[in-house]
Amino acid sequence: MDQSEKDRLLKVVVCGDGASGKTSLCLRFAHETFDAAYHQTLGLDFFRARIILPGDVGVTLQVWDVGGQSIASSMINNYVSGADAVLIVYDITNKTSLEGAREWIESVKKIMKDSQVLPVLALVGNKSDLDDKRQVRVEAHNRFAEEEDLRPFYVSARTDGGSVSLLFKQIAAQVMKIPMPKAELDKEIVPMPAEATFTQDLPKRTPRVPGQNNTTVCSVM
Repeated sequence: MDQSEKDRLLKVVVCGDGASGKTSLCLRFAHETFDAAYHQTLGLDFFRARIILPGDVGVTLQVWDVGGQSIASSMINNYVSGADAVLIVYDITNKTSLEGAREWIESVKKIMKDSQVLPVLALVGNKSDLDDKRQVRVEAHNRFAEEEDLRPFYVSARTDGGSVSLLFKQIAAQVMKIPMPKAELDKEIVPMPAEATFTQDLPKRTPRVPGQNNTTVCSVM
């Protein structure tokens, strides 16, 4: 049996307004790459990646990348239901996207209100490398997260793969109730140069596993 077949499988839903960088976040996590071109995700895309948590615990994350227009779709219940974690992503250089994040979290909480086990919820401020263009102050980010009982994070899908890796690892650890030692947190924060490798839309909705020769690419937001 392949080692990954013994892993705990976690469903992680990534949602937020269009152009907030959700798919860039997923690409960076699953493939350690970045697409500078913007492609709108229509409906849903999938990513899949394996991580190792402290104690040599293997976890496979199935990441559901939800298109920004899906908040008004009848399918949104299906996308969110059963999630172990939900990441609400917004663009720190676009104040409107934080307002959109509020609508997303309200929608997610409404869908999950009758669930016996609530997912881990996180507020993710993306594009932290563009701090000079920031429209959302750190105080506003933290206040929003506290008001809505979300875990606050900042990442840069374009330049900092360490912050993205750390985000998903911390989320998985919280779901699994596994403490993350400070040494584990520190070693993940390693700057990664930006890459622009894909420039066209290709077939969608194929699970992607690091280490395999994949021929399909998700549209990037």
